[in-house]
Amino acid sequence: MDASAPRAPVLCRVFLCVALLCCAALTTGCEGPGAPGARRPGAATASPVTVPVAAGDLQSAYQRVIRQALPSVVQIEASRDLGSGIVYDDRGHIVTNAHVVGDEKTFRVTTAGNEEPLTASLVYSYPQQDLAVIKLDRVPDGLKPAVFGDSEKVEVGQIVLAMGSPLGLSSSVTQGIVSATGRTVSEAGGGGGTGATIANMVQTSAAINPGNSGGALVNLEGQVVGIPTLAAADPSLGNAAAGIGFAIPASMARTVAGQIVREGRVVDSGRAALGITGRTVVDDRLQPAGVAVATVRAGGPAARAGLRTGDIITKVGDRSVTTVTSLQEALAAYRPGRRTTVTYLRDGVERTAPVTLGEQ
Repeated sequence: MDASAPRAPVLCRVFLCVALLCCAALTTGCEGPGAPGARRPGAATASPVTVPVAAGDLQSAYQRVIRQALPSVVQIEASRDLGSGIVYDDRGHIVTNAHVVGDEKTFRVTTAGNEEPLTASLVYSYPQQDLAVIKLDRVPDGLKPAVFGDSEKVEVGQIVLAMGSPLGLSSSVTQGIVSATGRTVSEAGGGGGTGATIANMVQTSAAINPGNSGGALVNLEGQVVGIPTLAAADPSLGNAAAGIGFAIPASMARTVAGQIVREGRVVDSGRAALGITGRTVVDDRLQPAGVAVATVRAGGPAARAGLRTGDIITKVGDRSVTTVTSLQEALAAYRPGRRTTVTYLRDGVERTAPVTLGEQ
C-alpha cells in the first residue's frame, strides 16, 4: 500500500484533552416523594467506583510525558503549508520533514514559550529521507531541546504519543501503540510529497493527520522515537486509512540532522544506490514488468556491473522489481558498499550481474 500525507492549510490552536476515569456513586430509589436517600425494601445498592491504581498510574505517566516532551515540539508555518518540528539543540536548530519546508527558505515558528511566531531560515533539506533542518533567527529564552531515543529499542506494543499540529491545531497529542517496525514506505510524489522511499519506519496506531508531519512520536520515557511523517492511504477510498501512520525512526533523524548541523549538508546518507535513472515498463498485458535503465552514471555501481541504457531490471538480490518504487524499496534494504546481484533483461535475454552498491 502506497502511503501519502496531505498537508494542512490553516493555523489554529488546540488544548490537549486527556480522558479522565471518573467515579460515581449509584443511589437507590426513594420510598416516596420527598424522601431522598430512603431505600425501598429489597432495592439494590452499589458501592462507589474507584479508579484502579494501574489506570491512575498510566494517566499520570501520560501527563508527565506531555509536560516533559510537548515544550520541545514547535509549529512551522510556510507560505502555503503548515507542519511541526522538534527542537534539536539549544542553538535553535529544528528538525522536521522535507515536505514541510518544501522549496521555501524562510518560515514562521511558534514555540511552546512564545505566543508570537519567530522567524527561521532553512539550513538544508534532504528530500531522499524526507528530513530537513531549519534554524531560528533568534533563540528565545527557555528553548528546550528534545531527548532522542534509540530506535533499535522500539518494540511492537509500546505505548506512544504523537505530538504536533494536526489540521493546524497546535500542541495536540494523540495516543496509540507501536503497531509494527521495519516498514519500508514510499511517499507519493507531487502535491507536496517528496516521493521518497524510506526504510525502517515505525508504524503506529496513534492518529497522524495533516500538520503532524515533522512532529514527535514519544515513548512513555519522554524520548522521541520517531518523526510522524505520513498516514497510510486507502486506495479504494482515496483517503487516509484510520490507525495506520508512519514515523521516521529517531536514530535516522538524529543521524541526518547531526550531519546537517555539523556540515551544512548530508555527507553520509546510508542509502544504497545503483547509479541509474529509470522508468517503469509494462508487458503486453499492460502490467508493470520492470525498470528500464534510462541513464547510467559513469563509474557508478551499475556501470561497473556492465548495465547499459535500455536494460530492464527485474530483480535486486532476491526481491522482484516491477516499478521504480519497488526498485527503491529493494535498494532500501541495503546499505552502501553491500554486494548483491542485479537481474535484468537485455534484448529479451535474462542476465545476472554482481554489483557493489553505491550511495545515494
